[in-house]
Order: sequence, then structure tokens, then C-alpha cells
Amino acid sequence: MSAVPSPRTLHSSVRLAGATGPEAAPLLPSATALTTAPPARRRLRPGWGLLLPALALSGTEAIVRAGLVPAHLLPPPSALFVTLRELAGADLAWHVGASALRVAIGYAAGAALGILAGALVGLDRRAAALLDPTFQALRAVPSLAWVPLLLLWLGIDEAPKLVLIAIGAFFPVYMGTAAGIRGVDRKLVEVGRMVGLRGAALARRVLLPAALPALLTGLRNGLSLAWMFMVAAELIAASRGLGYLLSDGRETGRADIVLTAILLLALLGKASDSVMQALERRLLVWHDSLERSNA
Repeated sequence: MSAVPSPRTLHSSVRLAGATGPEAAPLLPSATALTTAPPARRRLRPGWGLLLPALALSGTEAIVRAGLVPAHLLPPPSALFVTLRELAGADLAWHVGASALRVAIGYAAGAALGILAGALVGLDRRAAALLDPTFQALRAVPSLAWVPLLLLWLGIDEAPKLVLIAIGAFFPVYMGTAAGIRGVDRKLVEVGRMVGLRGAALARRVLLPAALPALLTGLRNGLSLAWMFMVAAELIAASRGLGYLLSDGRETGRADIVLTAILLLALLGKASDSVMQALERRLLVWHDSLERSNA
């Protein structure tokens, strides 16, 4: 029986073709090279994203104070904080709560329908041929174009606002789900079938994890559009909400109220997106992405 070569013998025997002598480099890397960790990258400080808003606010304050822009057209940030304090002492919480509740209900409905429709289109070619052209055409319809029709069908109560928000959330989630499922590596599906996975088990164990990055991206984009469609709905027919504050500020010539409502919308949108981003990082802890390699 022949002796089993040692790892040192195996390593030294793998050489570049035609190379001789002790200076010949091995084709395989050494164990030291394989175990050497990449150089650590510097982490960005958490407050780095506040730099641009701080510069914009301070620059706006300086421009208005210098008299370069009329204060009644572009109120300085200090005046906006005064307006925000006045609104907080009145019914600001009522407006914010109404808008947030509408977004939550409409987004939940639109996202659920988007996931179901996207999964159907991604898994079934006949369903994709039947539904996808219509969905793509409807996706190009602007949000304000739906408002007159929804008002005629559903009146001026809460129903048209919720439906409009659901429409805004539906299409990004639908696109993300369908694209994620279509982009699943065929080899993963074949391996799943080889180990006996079929139907719902294959979707849960293979398709859903592989499509999850695209699905979560669609959910984040859908949430952003839900806030945008909420403003469109409240600008037309509402007696409370941040969209109503925008309309009221325009009608009364109060640019400070308009800018304060815009600032609140930006803060609420960023807060909700941060929640979705944290959920995305938690669910994709297994995903080896460029973002994690740069962290």
C-alpha cells in the first residue's frame, strides 16, 4: 500500500508549469495567505448624514437674514421652528396622526396585494403574459389622475384616500417581488427539487430567501410612494392631515406653514424608511453584500 503524501508534499508538488528550482511559486496560496484578514475599513460616524441638512439650514438662514431672499417667500429656519411650536400647541398631533394612520392602512393593503400579484406573475408565465402588460400601463398613470375617478366612485370620505395610497404602494412592491422571483438562480431551484422540495416548501425554503433582497427594496420604495400619494390625496379632499396643512398654508399665503409641513413629511418619511432599513438588515443578516464588506 502506498504511503499517503503529507499536506506539505501536496502543497509543494503543485507548481506553475515549467517552473523549476526553489524559487518556483506554488499555484495554490499558502495557508497564511488564505487566513489573512482584509484590512479594516473605517466606519462612518452616525451623524455624517446630518451634515448636508445642517449646511442647507444654516445657509438658508444666512441668505434670508442678509436680505437676499424675501422672508415672506422663504422663511428662515428659525421662523419655521416658531411656527412648528405654534402648531404643536394647536392640533399638529391630530394632523400627523391622521396622515400616519392613512399611510399605515393604505401601505399595508397595497403591499399585501403587491406581494401576491408579484409572486403570481413571477411564478407563472401565463399569469405574467396576462397581467404584467396591464400593470405596467397602470403604473405609468400619475397619482393625480386617479383622484377625480376615486372621488366619483368613493366620494370624499376616507375610502378614496386609502385606495390612492394603496395604489401608490402596490406597484413598487409588485415590481420588486416579481423581479426578485424571476431573478432566482435556476441552480438553486434545481438543488431544492433534488432534496425533495416541492410547491410551498420550495417557495418558502428557496424562492423567498433568494428573492428577499429585491422584495425588501420594493417594500421600501412602496413606503416612500405611499407618503407621496397620501399628500396627493389630502391636497384634494381632506379636513385634516399634513396635506391639508399644505393646502391651508397655500390658501392663506403662509409659506412658513407650507415649509413646516414639508419638513414634517421629510422627517416622517425618513423615520419610516429607517425602520424598514433596520428590518432589512435584520432579515438579510445572511446576505453577503457590498454594503457589509464596506462596513
